[in-house]
Amino acid sequence: MKEIFLKDSYKIIVAGDSISKGVVYNEEQGRYTVLKDNYVSLIQDKIKGIVCNAAKFGNTIIRGIGKLHNEIVKNEPDIVLIEYGGNDCDFDWDEIAKNPKAKHSPKTDVNVFKKMLHDEINSLKSKNIIPVLMTLPPLDADRYFKWISKNSATVANSILEWLGSVNKIYWWHEMYNSVIVSIAEETKTRWIDIRGAFLQTADFTNFICIDGIHPNEKGHKLIAAKIFEYIKSNYSFMLKNGVQLNFE
Repeated sequence: MKEIFLKDSYKIIVAGDSISKGVVYNEEQGRYTVLKDNYVSLIQDKIKGIVCNAAKFGNTIIRGIGKLHNEIVKNEPDIVLIEYGGNDCDFDWDEIAKNPKAKHSPKTDVNVFKKMLHDEINSLKSKNIIPVLMTLPPLDADRYFKWISKNSATVANSILEWLGSVNKIYWWHEMYNSVIVSIAEETKTRWIDIRGAFLQTADFTNFICIDGIHPNEKGHKLIAAKIFEYIKSNYSFMLKNGVQLNFE
């Protein structure tokens, strides 16, 4: 595995979706906003160098990887943190509500997701860039179901007719997360267990927004702490001198 040589400054690219962009649901404003102290900005303050946030709202792996290559050429990173899957496993719930008897597919087929993740890891390694995978924060299936059904009993019943069980949302999301872990093990790629950090709390739903899927401010601090712990254990020389973990 490629290692990083000691130098004065390092570059990390974060490739992902709205979670890495720092999008949260602001209940006071009744809309999605970008959290100033998101996990990427919190990590930026600790690193000797630059953390480039290449994440975009709505990114699937197909959309994100296509744009990532330009960021790599421009920034020549040492590490690329990869966070995809939340949008890939999602469905067009409005279409499902309209026609629950039809066949519906996720935004990215799980086999396509697997292949693209595998290929991107190989591509990064061939460029002497270290890929680091991130597992998905867990979703709150009950909150997410209420969110996609827009608090409408009619919509909820229609979606449930197709879905079968609200718990299936969590299971489906977990399947894509399992792909991330299996690809990491198969390709001998390092990974950060973000999901585990949430599930090891007394109640992970306290770290999730009302929509059931985006981490809230506490959730971003939890993610930042886990990434900080990873960097400190593996690449402590990348941290600013005397920097401490103070995300509480």
